[in-house]
Amino acid sequence: MLRFIILLSFFIHSCVGAPRAPAAAAAVPAKKWLTLNGLEPAVVARGGFSGLFPESSAPANDMAVSTSSPGLTMLCNLQMTKDGVGLCLSDIRLDNATTISTLFAKAQKTYKVNGQDLKGWFVIDYDAETIFSNVSLIQNIFSRPSIFDGQMPVSAVEDVLGTKPPKFWLSVQYDAFYMEHKLSAAEYLRSLQFRGINVISSPEIGFLKSIGMDAGRAKTKLIFEFKEPEAIEPTTNKKYSELQQNLAAIKAFASGVLVPKDYIWPVDTAKYLKPATTFVADAHKAGLEVYASGFANDMRTSFNYSFDPSAEYLQFVDNGQFSVDGIITDFPPTASQAISCFSHQKGNLPKIGNALVITHNGASGDYPGCTDLAYEKAVSDGADVIDCSVQMSKDGIAFCHDSADLTASTTAMTTFMSRATSVPEVQPTNGIFSFDLTWAEIQSVKPQIGNPFTSTGFVRNPANKNVGKFTTLTEFLEFSKAKKVPGVMINIENAAYLASKKGLGVVDAVKSALANSTLDKQSTQRVLIQSDDSSVLASFEAVPPYTRVLSIDKEIGDAPKPSIDEIKKHADAVNLKRTSLFTVSQSFVTGKTNVVEEMHKGNISVYVSVLRNEYISVAFDYFSDPTVELATFIAGSGVDGVITEFPATATRYLRSPCSDLNKDQPYAILPAEAGALLAVADKEAQPPAGAPNPPLDAKDVIDPPLPPVAKLEASNEAEGSKPHPPPSGTVAIAANLGLSLLAMLALGVLCVA
Repeated sequence: MLRFIILLSFFIHSCVGAPRAPAAAAAVPAKKWLTLNGLEPAVVARGGFSGLFPESSAPANDMAVSTSSPGLTMLCNLQMTKDGVGLCLSDIRLDNATTISTLFAKAQKTYKVNGQDLKGWFVIDYDAETIFSNVSLIQNIFSRPSIFDGQMPVSAVEDVLGTKPPKFWLSVQYDAFYMEHKLSAAEYLRSLQFRGINVISSPEIGFLKSIGMDAGRAKTKLIFEFKEPEAIEPTTNKKYSELQQNLAAIKAFASGVLVPKDYIWPVDTAKYLKPATTFVADAHKAGLEVYASGFANDMRTSFNYSFDPSAEYLQFVDNGQFSVDGIITDFPPTASQAISCFSHQKGNLPKIGNALVITHNGASGDYPGCTDLAYEKAVSDGADVIDCSVQMSKDGIAFCHDSADLTASTTAMTTFMSRATSVPEVQPTNGIFSFDLTWAEIQSVKPQIGNPFTSTGFVRNPANKNVGKFTTLTEFLEFSKAKKVPGVMINIENAAYLASKKGLGVVDAVKSALANSTLDKQSTQRVLIQSDDSSVLASFEAVPPYTRVLSIDKEIGDAPKPSIDEIKKHADAVNLKRTSLFTVSQSFVTGKTNVVEEMHKGNISVYVSVLRNEYISVAFDYFSDPTVELATFIAGSGVDGVITEFPATATRYLRSPCSDLNKDQPYAILPAEAGALLAVADKEAQPPAGAPNPPLDAKDVIDPPLPPVAKLEASNEAEGSKPHPPPSGTVAIAANLGLSLLAMLALGVLCVA
């Protein structure tokens, strides 16, 4: 059964791997790299694709090769059994990466390793046969898939070499410890005659010197690994920070160095980048290559990268001042695309294809949504369409804001908590609503950056938490014209409630603002009118240049012809949830619907929302990489636009030649194949199949006609001179108590952060 699983994984991933054209067919201009030798930085896969599969398992190694750029280097961390067999495992202790503790529950021991007492199940206490026959691998990072645990055997070094990876790197971490226990990594390497081993690294100077002549004859590159600066190197008993001061001495026994990435780009305690060190320049001056380690898509890194792992790789290989010579990563496809596809992507390169990059509240992943700064960042990021969700103040000012409720995305809770009310027509929970505050009152509070994943401890860019200013609809349209943005999307919500209960005509306000901006009488800028209310869209039917977009908030699995025919009466396009295109269970993509194809047959464009960069919002099938998710929706599903809070990530993908799957090239960014990753796991380990999404019903598209705008001026004037009371004492107490608890929770989260 196990062999079948592994063979199945080979088959699946050979089908979905990155295409490789012959070198002669790739008409890509040569890039100039600031590496030591001027060549492209190496992508080194730590334990294969260990971001998905247990480290150095057969599927991890196979998938690393099939999804990465040509020339990939496979890294194996050498551990040795008591009978001298070399294994590929991350640590000298077995319990963090295998099932050993469940098999031999009482076999835990303590050893002194490099001066420290370590406790666990040590590889030197078992012979190879015991491990191969009984022990299986598990994923050793809890945020990664656990459904492959206990299914894959430990790999011997010879097993990985036998797959003939493009290049092979052996990392020897504990030679001094093994020597104390009558085992020799050097003798093991000599038994292999260094065959197939391109690189050997170690943090121990004595070991590297001991194999220097043999490695030289085999043309195997030796790399000295720096540990944390205050750690002690076993041979010299010096701190690694001391050894860093004399890189020329390292050149005598090694051709390069491997360092944690913070040696090069330090990050401060607030998780922002400090200026780069001179480490790379100093090493290159000494004639040493520099390899950086510690890269993974599912780690919280500097806020400077906007949760985009490709941005971090680019910081190390394409910053205009230096480039490391190689990247050690758990996610080799992401490193491959950063180097092969996104490096040297300077200037305003033309987009490939027709998919639109549409913002969600501007660049709201980097700044508070719908503020002047969020829109400026969206334009500089190359968005095709910037959006404004129109809300109304009590005194009739139309402005851009994600929601009529101001509690989550402003500081209104600290000032206007007593104005909280319950409005079931708008949302099921209490809120502080814009239509209950004057524009002057709204301007008195500060914007607040959105944090959609606060419950998991994720926060967005704290330095920008309360920056920017609110933007009126008129200012938004003036800005879009001044910046010559290709298009704008105006989103209209709660129109019926505002008209009938608050005397506010949001539709009329939008029409007037568009007319005053003359966007209704030109064809250079695209105007999209979006609403979840078909009657709102019908009111714009008389303006043919506008594209009307029906927002469908429910998850759907099918779009029957009657529902499409009903949509066509009101809209030219739809905005669908991501899960209406691909079904997801426990962060695995389980299936793909035909909704896009069905909509296209009806001549209806499809936009998908909302795309975010945080890895916890990105399925495992997308490699915890927002770029692969983009490729899946755009190249794989054929959507006409993506609605995103990080437009820079989307535009960079669409401007890369790797997004064109019809072009012969050495590497391409491929869409994920629904269900392929789950198929590698045992049936028993797979998440239960969920019920399919329901089809879209034609009656779900139809909304009642908009009511006329009620005349409430006199009542509003009378209310303006006194505090706005809640509907009842009970609601006021409930609202205030709920918001007080929310405030305390928010303060608690801030204190923890």
